[in-house]
Amino acid sequence: MLRLIILLFLSSGIALAGEATGFVFHDKNENGVRDQGEEGIPKVAVSNQREVVVTDADGRWRLPHDEDTIFFVIKPRGWKTPVNEYQIPQFYYIHKPAGSPKNFRYAGVEPTGPLPTSIDFPLHKSEEPDTFKAIFFGDPQPSNIDQIDYIAHDVIAELIGTDAKFGVTLGDILFDQLDLFTPSNANVALIGIPWYNVVGNHDINFDSPTDVDSDETFHKHFGPNYYSFDYGAVHFLVLDDVEWGRTNSKGKKTYAGGLSEEQLTFIENDLALVPEEKLIMLMMHIPLTTMENRSDLYRLIERRPYTLSISGHTHWHAHQYITKEDGWEGAEPHHHIVNVTVSGSWWKGKKDELGIPHATMRDGAPNGYSIMTFDGTNHTLDFKAARQPAAYQLSIHAPDVVQATDSESNFVYVNVFNGSEKSKVRMKVGSSRWIDLEKVLEPDPHYVETRDREMKADPDARPLNAPIPSGHLWKGTLPKLKIGNNHLIEVEATDAYGRLHQGRRIIRGE
Repeated sequence: MLRLIILLFLSSGIALAGEATGFVFHDKNENGVRDQGEEGIPKVAVSNQREVVVTDADGRWRLPHDEDTIFFVIKPRGWKTPVNEYQIPQFYYIHKPAGSPKNFRYAGVEPTGPLPTSIDFPLHKSEEPDTFKAIFFGDPQPSNIDQIDYIAHDVIAELIGTDAKFGVTLGDILFDQLDLFTPSNANVALIGIPWYNVVGNHDINFDSPTDVDSDETFHKHFGPNYYSFDYGAVHFLVLDDVEWGRTNSKGKKTYAGGLSEEQLTFIENDLALVPEEKLIMLMMHIPLTTMENRSDLYRLIERRPYTLSISGHTHWHAHQYITKEDGWEGAEPHHHIVNVTVSGSWWKGKKDELGIPHATMRDGAPNGYSIMTFDGTNHTLDFKAARQPAAYQLSIHAPDVVQATDSESNFVYVNVFNGSEKSKVRMKVGSSRWIDLEKVLEPDPHYVETRDREMKADPDARPLNAPIPSGHLWKGTLPKLKIGNNHLIEVEATDAYGRLHQGRRIIRGE
């Protein structure tokens, strides 16, 4: 009730001490300046990362502030915000009169000076259909300019000309080297669509003793560390779930997954203005299921009929369906996606003919990105392996040669990259009947063999990370085979959305 009273008071036009004000306006000539005849836009939400107010009939907003506040417009459907030369949406104003701390290794925001008399947010009209696509990058994580070049050749080049409406990097934009933000942003800008960014645990200022100032360089390049916007029929919430400033058992500074009280207040105030029939899409870095105070977030979203979330961080791909076992009290399980990473296994692995490491992830899936299609309250996620055809959705692991008389002691593994507990996988060998495969939680043997082979060939090279049990792996035994014949293994598998994918592998019986 108190928050509602504050919102109504701020929207009433009554001036408060320490308040900022301005307009959201229709920037008809798209020059970023409110010219004569460019009217204000009513009923548009604006926030200071805590309170959320709605513009009045003239497009005016008012919000309280302190000496470290980021104001932003919550882009409504049918409008777009300007972008800078790197295609980064410019929907915010940073008020830091003293600037960021000066003793950090990487520069933050320069002093912004006194608060402007009017902070005006330009919007341009834009058609936004119910059905649209968005691209999701998990952890590109380059630590040097060579790895930025890997990203250019591995994923950027094939995305130029995409029909997706915007893209999102789900944190770990970089690997600690924050002076690479500019070349990284220039790389992604070539895709040619607006690009939003989530802060990751490798995108922060480690010089900061607490979480409060840990995002200063991120602010400089991207604006607020949490915010929201609408596109089509979907409301998108970008979260900062990296809490820096903890101390580990060795006395070193570290981070944990969680949301600050101020951020939870923003989320509550933001969602209070969002109709229940909208899909709420939450985007974060650390997976929801490992967030320390996730139950606080659950309470804010679980009564809504349509929610979805996505993260990065782990360097494996998964579909998680959150239930009461994790404290979720919604009527239906909450679908959380742990996204495939651009860097795969941190740019490790043998280099190919282009000099790019294969970077296979620890769960045996290739590196790449996701393309999500939204259709009203529904969604479909496509797993896209870097530089591979769109149809490349699974891998089959089986011996090249088997003893035909002992074939039934040999296993076939199928890794369905976008698979989940809802998937079904089956195989047949030659003219045999179809055999249903069992979902198992084991390391992908192809990844294990690849890692062992590469470590043996070059003991001094950086090895692939140790394998983990894959959450999208299926297993079955070969049927009895004829001696001296080559045999075709055919596989049919459904992904998390029930779509059928196929694969083949040839083995030889002796």
